Amino acid sequence: MKLAIVTAYPPSKVTLNEYAYHLVKQFRQKEAVTELILLTDKTEDAKDLEFTEAGCKITVKECWSFNSYKNILSVTKAINVTKPDSVLFNLQFMKFGDKKIAAALGLMLPLVCKLKRIPNIVLLHNILEEVDLGSAGFTSNKLMQKIYGFIGSTLTRLILQADTVAVTMQKYVDILEKKYHAKNVKLIPHGTFEVTDVLPEYNLPKGPLQVMTFGKFGTYKKVEGMIEAVEKVRAKTGLDLEVVIAGTDNPNVPGYLAQVQEDYKHVPQVRFTGYVEEYEVPILFKESAVVVFPYTSTTGSSGVLHQAGSYGKAVVMPDLGDLALLVKDEGYRGEFFEPTSVDSLADAIEAIVTNDAYRVELGKTNYEAATAYPMEKIAEMYLNTFYDIIVKKSKLSGNIRKEAIL
Repeated sequence: MKLAIVTAYPPSKVTLNEYAYHLVKQFRQKEAVTELILLTDKTEDAKDLEFTEAGCKITVKECWSFNSYKNILSVTKAINVTKPDSVLFNLQFMKFGDKKIAAALGLMLPLVCKLKRIPNIVLLHNILEEVDLGSAGFTSNKLMQKIYGFIGSTLTRLILQADTVAVTMQKYVDILEKKYHAKNVKLIPHGTFEVTDVLPEYNLPKGPLQVMTFGKFGTYKKVEGMIEAVEKVRAKTGLDLEVVIAGTDNPNVPGYLAQVQEDYKHVPQVRFTGYVEEYEVPILFKESAVVVFPYTSTTGSSGVLHQAGSYGKAVVMPDLGDLALLVKDEGYRGEFFEPTSVDSLADAIEAIVTNDAYRVELGKTNYEAATAYPMEKIAEMYLNTFYDIIVKKSKLSGNIRKEAIL
């Protein structure tokens, strides 16, 4: 199978690029995949394809740009040129831009594939029905939220024209089936990026205990409360704690982290890493005592939670929305806090950094949850779904062999 993936890809700063990297890493090792065609956003630096494992041929076509109105044409042209057997879209609603028209045009691409009769799957990481539009940086205006809701419903119906729409949480399946009467929605878990046979090291490096957060900040992910919470824990316990803020601004809030750095320059031991390269991620997690999710809302299944679990880390999470559901559904554990309360966040952090046995217990539980769905298994689930689509399209389900398709 020549499999095309429409996605952002490292060193891209566009969301979901890290997820694409780990999908590609697994797909290229599957015997069923003879060539991977990456239909990616344009970046100044070369794409990260330095894999150590043997794998299939990878062809890169940089054919779209964030907020370009031409993406639907340029990606379609790239599909026509490369002629893939199947197409996987790695999407969320603002994947192609934070401007309404640019975002909408990009999200019409699965329908284009459907019209061209190319087997296609949309991996949809979030649904607008579960997004707090104000907290997530879309709009706080009530009228505009209604307009966004209408637009979102229209775009969702477009996306549902794909052969299969894969979502990462059962709640999303239920909503799409009930509201849109969809028959082509499938649960495929998020998966865990790095799962090896080597168990995590639960001992921490010498020096301050690192309280880390990871992501794109400024909308529903804000770090001021985390800095203030750590200050409270230091004052109360006398522990040597370092705040590590790993990541960049959300594209909707440029300059956010620079302003936070200026506002809190009087607070000692607060480190801003900036953009984290893929090879730096393991070190970042392994050196952390606890991973904090300073969110005021959620917009989908959390990749950072799965990463934290894969490195055997204790986590501190807000008691809200999809994160709470994910913990229940997939078996993660952590300390919860009230999203708007610095005191509650401080208590949650303190509970972990003052009790080493508890920290290790949480880390081991999260590692077990993370290893249940390694990306190798997730890639296999997508290939099996493509197989089902092709069989259905062929109308030869009684006679066709899986090996003949894949």
